[in-house]
Amino acid sequence: MGAHGRTRTSPEDFAAESALVLGGACAILLQLADPVVAHAVAAHSAFRTRPVERLRATLGYAYGVVLGRPEQAARAAAHVERAHEGIPGANDLERQLWVAATLYWTAARVHRVVFGALDEHDADAVYRTYAVLGTALRVPPHAWPPDRRAFGRYWRRALATTEVTDDARAVARDLLHPAAVPWWGRAAMPLARALTAALLPPPVRAAYGLRAHPRRVAAALALLRPVYRALPRRVRQLPARRLLASRPTPFAEV
Repeated sequence: MGAHGRTRTSPEDFAAESALVLGGACAILLQLADPVVAHAVAAHSAFRTRPVERLRATLGYAYGVVLGRPEQAARAAAHVERAHEGIPGANDLERQLWVAATLYWTAARVHRVVFGALDEHDADAVYRTYAVLGTALRVPPHAWPPDRRAFGRYWRRALATTEVTDDARAVARDLLHPAAVPWWGRAAMPLARALTAALLPPPVRAAYGLRAHPRRVAAALALLRPVYRALPRRVRQLPARRLLASRPTPFAEV
């Protein structure tokens, strides 16, 4: 418990929350707001034909690096390196730093929406742990902003340079309007699109031409929050644990 009776949140518990999947599309759209990333994804990815598989692989990468055993983290990093071979700009430091930053920023935003703000101690611990998302992508440790305040400065600068291109919008359409998803996925897509738009920073949301639906999202979250938070932690973390235990563990072409 914290100083005021609040339950502490370790970085591992933070990263294993299945609610973080709600930010998956938000993180991807932020990554695509870098034109080099957008072009590479448009040319080499397959959201339209394999959206569920792609999501599972993306989660597998994040879980493998942040929560996995050392050998799982190493395999995740090696898989990404192989996937990036021959793709222009894929291993550029600024691109890799941006991708890692979007994963941390989105996870922190979703956790805040579902649970509220972490206390300063826990927030700092989570931030330090998430630096591994960058170093696994060959970002030198010194290039990751040293603390949350420095990250905020980096984020504002980087966000101001984003540009949503036609490539980004094309991939976004495939991601938000997938052609091949199970029936339950199709039923959930309108809410998923609304939540994604709500999570995005307003300038990026506008650049994609997405509309905010604050009442719809607020109503959905009013139902989701108490139900999800009432679940035992082991249940909330079950998807992450099962994905890490799968053979082979899936990893994404981040």
